[in-house]
Amino acid sequence: MESAAYTIDELIAVCIARQVNDGDMLAQGMATPLVAAGYILAQRTHAPNAYFASAVGQGVVQGWAALGIATAEDLWVGKAMTNTSFVSLVADMLPIIPVKEFFRPGQIDPAGNFNNIAIGTDLVHPRLRLPGVAGIPDVSVHSDQMCLYVPRHSRAIFVPKVDWLSGLGHHPARQHGSGPHYLISDLGEFDWANGRMRLTAYHCGATIERIQAKTGFELEIAPDVHETPPPTAEEVRLLREEIDPLGVRRLETLAGSARRDHLRHILIQEGVLDPGEMM
Repeated sequence: MESAAYTIDELIAVCIARQVNDGDMLAQGMATPLVAAGYILAQRTHAPNAYFASAVGQGVVQGWAALGIATAEDLWVGKAMTNTSFVSLVADMLPIIPVKEFFRPGQIDPAGNFNNIAIGTDLVHPRLRLPGVAGIPDVSVHSDQMCLYVPRHSRAIFVPKVDWLSGLGHHPARQHGSGPHYLISDLGEFDWANGRMRLTAYHCGATIERIQAKTGFELEIAPDVHETPPPTAEEVRLLREEIDPLGVRRLETLAGSARRDHLRHILIQEGVLDPGEMM
């Protein structure tokens, strides 16, 4: 899944950037550095007039700052052109302003319905409690520019039926907007051209058979399915040297001790954690 030229986190960020059009209003959720890296990359390359709207401070930003953890507010608060309340954002802006947003689902079904509440149908004692829905129920019922991303593709995430419905997909009850139209994972790219999840591209090193084996339901396969175009050398340089030199984006592709160690490394580089301190 990786080559000397680029890593999988860089490919995901580049694929996110490719979904951005010049002039887009791009919504940024909490703790989604892969999305932030992709958005900023798009603005630095082909979408200079893109705007960022963030759940952090409910601000609208056109400038950019290098990604960080302790310094995250340098972008979302420090460079905000305006701020609003979350209630005003949901009630007043979402129904009338087209906003493009990438969500990371805990579970997703063939129709693009997704779950960020809990794994297991006993909400009092779930097998795993997920981060929560935040504004997903509000956004997903209105949006026709909704995208998804899954940094670690597995049958635990791609399921025949979600345990809880927090994000509305291509659902018969939908009255406005549409379900998600694009998904990027660490194995491939997908759409819902026929209302059901469809593989459109497989990443270098992946195969259609492997992607299907790691998906808990039968995938549609696009007639022109092909290998994902790789990042350019300039896109990789921008990510590594300017947009995210600390590698914050990598946290979404790591798990366990590897993620803990990389988080510690970032905080040391930012000067907020002493190298001798334990996490």
